[in-house]
Amino acid sequence: MPRLTRIELDAARDRTLADVLPGPHDPPLRVLLCGINPGLVSAATGHHFARPGNRFWPALHLSGFTPRQLRPAEQGELRALGLGITNMAPRATARADELTAAEMVAGGERLRELVAAHRPAWLAVVGVTAYRTAFAAPRAAVGPQDERLGNTRVWVLPNPSGLNAHWQLPALVQEFARLRAAAEPA
Repeated sequence: MPRLTRIELDAARDRTLADVLPGPHDPPLRVLLCGINPGLVSAATGHHFARPGNRFWPALHLSGFTPRQLRPAEQGELRALGLGITNMAPRATARADELTAAEMVAGGERLRELVAAHRPAWLAVVGVTAYRTAFAAPRAAVGPQDERLGNTRVWVLPNPSGLNAHWQLPALVQEFARLRAAAEPA
């Protein structure tokens, strides 16, 4: 991917990103992966988790969700695997901490509506702090949650952003793999 200029990144501020959701000929949605919000590189390119250094795509592959490591531009291939991607808050920012608590709560409401419409087996929120705010669950931790959205089970994954130094790739892969094992068809 060519390096984006500051002007291109600034122009992407406040853009939104289309969800990756299954079409009528795709398998049922097993896991809807939900990021916090689009970063500027994602908004500029139109692809989720597109910033170089984001560990989402490597973790998704190394955990067994995808047969090979997809590039952000190949995000549409997730549909055939029963996977989708959305964001908690739609507005693109340079950092997730630029979002307000009200935006996160509104994003949680939007996410509830999206889950009701598409009925994934699992909702995987990527970012425990975002989940805590959006779902008023201050004690939530990474892993499966007791809360369900209808019949949809909820799992909180660590944020794969390179800014999240608390979680290195091997630990991210392990947590993504725990979700994959839980989401496997019975």
